[in-house]
Amino acid sequence: MILNAVEIKPDVYWVGGIDWDLRNFHGYQTPGGTTYNAYLIKDKKIVLIDTVKHYLFDEMMSRIKDVIDPKKIDVIISNHVEMDHSGSLPKIKEYIPDATVVTSTRGEKGLQKHYTEDLNLKVMKSGESLNIGDRTLEFLHMPMVHWPDSMATYSLHDKLLLPNDAFGQHIASAERFDDDLGWSLVRSEAAKYYANIVLPYGDQVTKVLDAVKDLSIDMIAPSHGVIWRSYLKEIIQEYQQWSTFTPKKKAVIIYDSMWGSTKTLAYALAEGIEKTGMPVTLRNLTTTHVSDIVTDIMESRLICLGSPTLNNGMMPSMGSLLTYVKGLRPRNKLGFLFGSYGWGGQALTEMEKMIEPLQWTFPEEHLNINYIPQQEDLKKIQNIGKSLGNDIKKNNM
Repeated sequence: MILNAVEIKPDVYWVGGIDWDLRNFHGYQTPGGTTYNAYLIKDKKIVLIDTVKHYLFDEMMSRIKDVIDPKKIDVIISNHVEMDHSGSLPKIKEYIPDATVVTSTRGEKGLQKHYTEDLNLKVMKSGESLNIGDRTLEFLHMPMVHWPDSMATYSLHDKLLLPNDAFGQHIASAERFDDDLGWSLVRSEAAKYYANIVLPYGDQVTKVLDAVKDLSIDMIAPSHGVIWRSYLKEIIQEYQQWSTFTPKKKAVIIYDSMWGSTKTLAYALAEGIEKTGMPVTLRNLTTTHVSDIVTDIMESRLICLGSPTLNNGMMPSMGSLLTYVKGLRPRNKLGFLFGSYGWGGQALTEMEKMIEPLQWTFPEEHLNINYIPQQEDLKKIQNIGKSLGNDIKKNNM
């Protein structure tokens, strides 16, 4: 295998692996695959920052060999223990057994638990630095963004921040930079990534943003996706909004339906919301994966959930969504529940129980329709939609 490294700064190279075939990442659908980014710095000491998932080890090594003999690496920085980034550590240590592995306090514990090999670990506290020649690398601990061990590496010499999973996107492409793909696509994938992986940790993200705001940065090189160099201001603004759980003035209606009654209610509700001028998106759980829907949930002020009653409860697809959403803990939401039933009608009660820990606000009473919605039912839910649309306009949070 002979593959090329990509120089992203003078003497700083991308040497990662492209996972063209990945389609599921912890239950998160990745139709565009992903990358596992590793970076090589050539200075008086040679430093490798992060590695790749174990099955892309040969690809990473080929790119390193395009720059130097891998045996010349002096230091490996492990910003994050998760195995898509640390999985190649044992293999590369076979080549360079004397190399020091730099990690965080929690990283030391995590790496020792994951790997039985002696990795020659060196712990760096948050704020400590490592001189490698012309450069001094600084370390910033980022606990729970999104694991307890998470850490960022910063090079003032290069004005380069390497934050591992923060600012990432699941994109597999031959392009390495944000402006190669364009803001719209990269922003969309960054939003999906944040919604599925980082969303519960908004408070911690806010602290990190505060910690790095005074750093001189003109490039952010995450461990998934493309590197930020042209849209730094824009993506930092998005992270500030996402981390403070600040939604946009719009609605999403998420539903499943057995015989069409709940679907009919969903479209009537959307009609009512639209009449207020508020944007509304409809998501059918039978056609849209939950990992795509949570991006809508993160960015919308109003979340409307609809399900018929099946076997004394909600549809399994709705139960799956709410289990997923409960773990992500989206805040500052207006909610509304609706559905249809034959004789039991317990779906909305079960849905309400699952949502209760999220502490959403419900301005309107839930609407549960027996069998087929009649014209008066449709008019009622349209009026509810108008009222909810006006509540979005107020945007009281």
